Amino acid sequence: MSFLEKIIQYDKELLVFINGMGSENWDGFWLLITNQLSWIPLYLLFFYLIFNALGWKKGLGLLLLTALLVTFSDQFTVFIKNYFERLRPNRDPSINEVIRILKNNSSFSFVSGHATTSTAVTLMMHLTLKKYYKYTVLFFIWPILFSYSRMYLGVHFPLDVTMGALLGLLIGYVFYKLSLKLLNWIEKKY
Repeated sequence: MSFLEKIIQYDKELLVFINGMGSENWDGFWLLITNQLSWIPLYLLFFYLIFNALGWKKGLGLLLLTALLVTFSDQFTVFIKNYFERLRPNRDPSINEVIRILKNNSSFSFVSGHATTSTAVTLMMHLTLKKYYKYTVLFFIWPILFSYSRMYLGVHFPLDVTMGALLGLLIGYVFYKLSLKLLNWIEKKY
């Protein structure tokens, strides 16, 4: 067995363990957590904090850049998924009989778009807003819960969400650096 095959086997075993800890009592909660619309209050909080800290011109600029970040992150993860073509756990015949499946996604698994995009947005918001507000590090609760929900539901492996989160940190940092240039340009222009 090659090193990569061993990693994939451990990844599957870890998913079976994580997913197996689930119970019907918690299924509704994790289905709610994984739904992007459930996080609208958090998005509204981000809007409020951005406009409160930066004003409407810089705030609008940052929101537009954040929309670009989300679009880039989403499309880049789709590209990676289609390149690697790793089956989702719920579609993988080697384990789909032994895990609890609560969602039935059919796209590919590696990397998790939920983990990538939520981590990228969170890092950008944290780095941008930490000088204005205490406790912005708590924003990271969102991608942690979001990512865990994907394993709980049986639609992502631990490696998918871990690599997605690492990719999200990279994307979030790059877009944060771009935001500094954008906010500086807006300040000089207006």
